[in-house]
Amino acid sequence: MHIPKQFKQENDTELLELMREYPFATLITHSTSGMEANHLPISLSWQEDKLYLHAHIAKVNCLWQSVAKSSEVLVVFNGPNCYISPNHYPTKQQTGKAVPTWNYVAVHVKGSISFINDAAWIYQALENLTDEHEFGLDNPWAISDAPAPYIDKMLPAIVGIEIAVTSITGQWKLSQNQPLVNQVGVIDGLSASTKQNDKTVADMVQAQLQA
Repeated sequence: MHIPKQFKQENDTELLELMREYPFATLITHSTSGMEANHLPISLSWQEDKLYLHAHIAKVNCLWQSVAKSSEVLVVFNGPNCYISPNHYPTKQQTGKAVPTWNYVAVHVKGSISFINDAAWIYQALENLTDEHEFGLDNPWAISDAPAPYIDKMLPAIVGIEIAVTSITGQWKLSQNQPLVNQVGVIDGLSASTKQNDKTVADMVQAQLQA
């Protein structure tokens, strides 16, 4: 991912928060079968100060057979994004020198992949993922709520994925390359939109101005 200096995100806390807030990520792999992308819910796990990504796929997905153990993979986490109209820029009214662009937030994670068929490991990974997303609900569901024989029958149909993280890079493209008056114009323009993504990006532009 090409990252201009002004858009590079180097705050580890911000990077990890985005990964947790937008956990439905794209796993990109390469094997003798070629390039492949799988879209998966991801959870983060720290083990002895090392970060791992955990996920799972159906056993009928041949990914676990085609990709060699310890192969390097790329996981892409996409955060809020939206179109930016030149009409948001006050300077456009003065000079006409403006073109459309796109504001977005994204994190790329590289690491080495392992596939796990151990039922206990898979159960724990699923429990962690479920607990994370059920947290705060009025009546949170747990795997133990389902009949044990039912879960035991389903586990063999799943393959666990563990990715040992080797690098994390992030790009926060939030109009930092525009003069202040245009950044304020972007905030005002997006805040007036009926689209939730626009409003979220407006809040992020505002936050980076105040940082």
